Amino acid sequence: MTTTSADVIVVGAGPAGSTAATVLARAGIDVLVLEKTEFPREKVCGDGLTPRAVKSLVDLGIDTTSANGFVRNRGLRIIGGGMRLELPWPELATYPDYGLVRPRLDFDDLLATTARKAGARLQTSTNVTGPVLDAAGRVVGVTAKVGPDKREQTFTAPLVIAADGVSARLALALGINKRDDRPMGVAVRRYYTSPRTHDDMLESWLELRSDNGDLLPGYGWVFGVGDGTSNVGLGLLNTTKAWQETDYRKLLQRWVGGMPEEWQYREEFATGPIRGAALPMGFNRQPHYTRGVMLVGDAAGAVNPFNGEGIAYAMESGVLAAEVAVRALARPEGPVREQALHAYPDAMKSAYGGYYTLGRVFVQLIGNPRVMQLATRHGLPHPLLMKFTLKLLANLTDPRGGDVLDRVINGLTKVVPAA
Repeated sequence: MTTTSADVIVVGAGPAGSTAATVLARAGIDVLVLEKTEFPREKVCGDGLTPRAVKSLVDLGIDTTSANGFVRNRGLRIIGGGMRLELPWPELATYPDYGLVRPRLDFDDLLATTARKAGARLQTSTNVTGPVLDAAGRVVGVTAKVGPDKREQTFTAPLVIAADGVSARLALALGINKRDDRPMGVAVRRYYTSPRTHDDMLESWLELRSDNGDLLPGYGWVFGVGDGTSNVGLGLLNTTKAWQETDYRKLLQRWVGGMPEEWQYREEFATGPIRGAALPMGFNRQPHYTRGVMLVGDAAGAVNPFNGEGIAYAMESGVLAAEVAVRALARPEGPVREQALHAYPDAMKSAYGGYYTLGRVFVQLIGNPRVMQLATRHGLPHPLLMKFTLKLLANLTDPRGGDVLDRVINGLTKVVPAA
């Protein structure tokens, strides 16, 4: 069995892992990224990027123009309660005023390439199977099966960043189990060739119904991809019995079956199968640092419980973890380094803890069909309320200054406990 060493091992080259690797490499850290698949590779996602995610791309120096394969959108269109409302992305000092659409098929490849160009070492077809522990039980590397012949290999490093997605295999190996008191979601999506491919708004449908007509806690989406197709999907929360009883693929087919035929969301225009994935929300896996391992992105349960957005928080948590790691690795091995590494879970709670607490309250409320119906019917007719809702659900506020809506939302996130 061969052994390879690095300063930091990043397990997974999704948005969280590649972002962390980029920041680490630019700081001069020898970082090795282990990815179980080959690029390009498909991931289940809506492919929509809010201005919050766009900021992370811009911060990495990534070109977000159409020349680089991105499709811009100017806001969110909400359909529900017999209404159709278009809300432009807010004009803020902190975030750009546009969103993007980019299929995950090559989006993740773009981020992995950015990490590699920064100096990170990327090794694909490497399926990490478990942690390597020292005598004290601290993680000092990982084992993996590499290549088509699945040869066993050991990789060692004083720090491991687990960006291995919703499966969170490293966290599970360390006994960090999913918290049942935190929300989970499920999403399914399909691509269709459609004349709506160049729609310049992200579209959200608020009224998804079960077989018996009950309003479900979730929403459907239609995002124009700009390549001749639309990404059409839906997401539901586990706050009702419908979570286990719903056939999500049939629900998607029934929902799109009620749309205008000219949109072409029909079987004969589908470019592939319906695919689904789980959405780990609201910090449903903690602690975010223990025994030499930092959890980022979906492995940390960092999906926004308000809207199911994961890419922005994956990239941001990757940055937070990398910045803490750079400071920690500058210290000698031992207690002083561990003290620095424990700043990471504190940074995560400071950034999102209060907001995610509000999100958990929100998902419990909309799990009640009556609340969902009232919100849809009576909230949509009020533009100011919907502007507030857009800022709250997409987590788009200026942290300092801003308008009165920003100050209300920021105040709320500070006064609730960051659990």
